[in-house]
Amino acid sequence: MAQTLTPSATKVIQYLNEAYGKEKELEIALQAHIKMAAARASYKKRLQDHLKETKAQAKGLERRIKQLGGKAEAAHLPGPEVVSEAASKVTAAATQAVAATKGPLHVLRGTGAAEKLLKNAKTELWNEHEEIGNYLAIETLAQAVGDRDTAKLAREFRRQEERMASFLTKLIPQLTKAVVTEEVPPAERRGSSNGRATARRRPAKAKARPAKAKPAAKAKAKPAAKAKSAAKSRPAKARPAKARATAKSRPAKSRPAKARASSTAKRRPAKRRAASTA
Repeated sequence: MAQTLTPSATKVIQYLNEAYGKEKELEIALQAHIKMAAARASYKKRLQDHLKETKAQAKGLERRIKQLGGKAEAAHLPGPEVVSEAASKVTAAATQAVAATKGPLHVLRGTGAAEKLLKNAKTELWNEHEEIGNYLAIETLAQAVGDRDTAKLAREFRRQEERMASFLTKLIPQLTKAVVTEEVPPAERRGSSNGRATARRRPAKAKARPAKAKPAAKAKAKPAAKAKSAAKSRPAKARPAKARATAKSRPAKSRPAKARASSTAKRRPAKRRAASTA
């Protein structure tokens, strides 16, 4: 007797099956990409590790679907049909056929080996973001209906896809530069317009440097000129003031003494004259 599913369980199984179908599709594509990445050891190693993650994710999704009372399949079948045995076989066969055709087609794309790797990485990044969206939706749905186990599983798988997406985001610029090195002549890797622009800018920078240095020299010279003028002005004000003060004070004391001596000298002959007349 078929198990009766609640609407919430049916919807969760539907979303899990969508993610399961995507993981099974990527298993075949990743195997083809690994063979093509033999020239790049680090890239090949990361694809091999992610293939293991992908297979483990598919098994985890299949196990969780069975725990909820559903049947794991490789496509979206809404409603109670999600547990249908016949529909599961037909859908799984169709999905595997589509995935099997994608692997060989990826070998044919691109004009060179570097460009093939670049196109593979771009496709992988696109798939990773689709998977991130799938697991984010499953996590949110499971939390909304109180399914903690499914939410935890989806969160773990989403983080694995985010790490792979981050790796590919850093790899794509490197693969793009490899395409340039492989297919673009050295003379054309930098446009002539850019070369002219840089040639014109260099003299402008050379002229601007002395212009910046001159104000600095003037600024340094001004304090020196001020110091010299201050040094000249300080003694000029202090010395004449003291000299004038001493010159005025000294004669003021000596002049009365001389005047007294001269007056006495004049008075003495006057007394002698008076004596002689007597």
